[in-house]
Amino acid sequence: MNSLALLVTEREIAHHRGRKQDRALASSSVVFEEPSVSDVNEAAPLSGLLNVAGGLLRMRDADVGRNREDARRRRFVRLALGIWTLLALILWRGALKSPDSPWVPFPHIDPLYAMLFAFFGLMMLLAVGQQMMTGKSPHVVYRADQIETTLADVVGIDPVKDEVVRSLNLFLSHDAYSSHMGGTPRRGLLFEGPPGTGKTHLARAMAHEAGVPFLFVSGTSFQTVWQGQSSKKIRQYFKALRKAALKEGGAIGFIEEIDVIAQSRSGVATAMAPLAVSGCSGTTCLPATYAAPATITSSFTAGGDTSAIINELLVQMQSFSALTGWQRLQGWFVDRLNLLMPVSRQIKRPTAAVPNVLLIAATNRASSLDPALLRPGRFDRRLSFELPVKSGRRQLIDHFLGKKSHVEELDSDDLRDALAATTIGYSPVMIENLFDEALVNAVKHGRDRMTYQDVAEARLAIDVGTGHPVEYTAHEQRLIATHEAGHATMAYLAAPHRRLEILTIIKRKGALGMLAHGDREDVYTRSRTEMEALIQIAFGGQCAEEIFFNDVSTGPAGDLLFATNCAAEMIGQNGMDENLVSFLAIQNSGFADTNIVGRVLGDDQGRQAVQALLERHKAVAKQTLLANTHLVEALRDALLEHDELIGHEITDVLDAAAAQGRVIDLSSGPSEVRST
Repeated sequence: MNSLALLVTEREIAHHRGRKQDRALASSSVVFEEPSVSDVNEAAPLSGLLNVAGGLLRMRDADVGRNREDARRRRFVRLALGIWTLLALILWRGALKSPDSPWVPFPHIDPLYAMLFAFFGLMMLLAVGQQMMTGKSPHVVYRADQIETTLADVVGIDPVKDEVVRSLNLFLSHDAYSSHMGGTPRRGLLFEGPPGTGKTHLARAMAHEAGVPFLFVSGTSFQTVWQGQSSKKIRQYFKALRKAALKEGGAIGFIEEIDVIAQSRSGVATAMAPLAVSGCSGTTCLPATYAAPATITSSFTAGGDTSAIINELLVQMQSFSALTGWQRLQGWFVDRLNLLMPVSRQIKRPTAAVPNVLLIAATNRASSLDPALLRPGRFDRRLSFELPVKSGRRQLIDHFLGKKSHVEELDSDDLRDALAATTIGYSPVMIENLFDEALVNAVKHGRDRMTYQDVAEARLAIDVGTGHPVEYTAHEQRLIATHEAGHATMAYLAAPHRRLEILTIIKRKGALGMLAHGDREDVYTRSRTEMEALIQIAFGGQCAEEIFFNDVSTGPAGDLLFATNCAAEMIGQNGMDENLVSFLAIQNSGFADTNIVGRVLGDDQGRQAVQALLERHKAVAKQTLLANTHLVEALRDALLEHDELIGHEITDVLDAAAAQGRVIDLSSGPSEVRST
């Protein structure tokens, strides 16, 4: 009977245990199928980063905003605790003090001792203050509401802008990117490019859009006459950057002209070995530049303060994580306690919080920077700012004209397209300056809005300089007009694809007369025919002098220089003649340090090839002008009458003269002539 009761009891216990395991399994399966609220909240930042679709994350919805809110709540709690503690002390003091005793008792001090203490305290304060002020960080802090530039104001550089937006999103969602995806957020961006291409402008827009403190500093402000103070300034700058990042959830630092403090050190490679890539052919087996060692070093010398500056910069960029003063104090106490604790019960020391810092630097000479700066972990991404192409210039024109007063004529799409085509080589700053100068011309004529003529006059002054009328003799005026007419006629005949900008005999930029001509579209390569046409245009002035005056003046000096440069490049660099040897490959010779023209002309065979090429195309130019003297005469007479012809005025004169005479046809060779 007892054994039967025991058996029943064991079965009930087993049944009860089975039901508990089933409930536990069911409970665990429910948790597995339905994520908790905390899991959903952790996944939200990652989904925002992945679903932003090329746009910019909002700061308050990203990790930076959440970290800032957490820091604000902690500061509020500390402030509340401090206030309540102070109130508690006041109540405690009020309850214990006698009616006639002061709230805060002060000890009696002899006035002589007080004076001595104040004197020596002031001297120590001055000494410490001088030391601290000489090494103070020179940065200026800007908040988002202090910066008016937005990403909408950054136009004409879309590829760079897209990369910057991507970097900003990683900066704003650094926790989600690192914890969920295992990636390392970008720590540094290097902006490199010619002046006026928008490097600083884009950095300001990033600071506004990110909504975090923007610590601006120039490279020259780190320099000082005191030994060691420059390195201290750099340490203080990065300390302020980390402190701002911990307080605000993130911070952006911007160093303007970083090449002032970050040039390559002595004894360090001056360039990193890149992948050798040839030009248009796309091959990767041959270098596109002359053969040289990938690493060039010089003997090591003591670097002085300059070497210390770059070393400090390298250390600070690598060591963004640092313990705060309170954490170091905690660590000191923990270390003392751990000396008394067994190994199994050691207290964990405080760990350094990784501040969310993005450092941006701008330079016009990235090739001169120390290669240690350019490795991943310091400057993770190098963004090249190039001059805008035609579509970018059109965007810039629309952007700037939207802010500047102008007549309805400039709202025409055709005029804006034409203006974008004629501003080849203009940077964004130059385009803005063009419209500012046009407004100056409008004010000069008593108008409050610019016209297209104002823009044309401003572009003329920027490109070829302000006109300075010179009182020529009658012979000189006719000679200069004939010379410039010869250039324009050759451009009209040999290169009809080129745009004739201005033909003038008014002195501009030191030239007594000039023909300004350019490409109608953005081009990045030139054919042999185009190079030959440029040489023929250069010889047009000299040939016109020989035809009409049977003499040559000193005027063609600049033309011969241009023609020689073109011919030397064709022969010694581009393989456009019988010679297929690149003179860029010359090493360890007297001509290795000269440019391509010096290398070609320093070689006897190269010099002879250049001379033959120039003579051949001068003969072509002279033969062409002999067959079209009526065009030269028409342009010469128009110049003598008006002194200056602009744009279509040049081609109108040539078209009218060509309709009445014979024009050379260069499509099948210079010797063929067709009637009109």
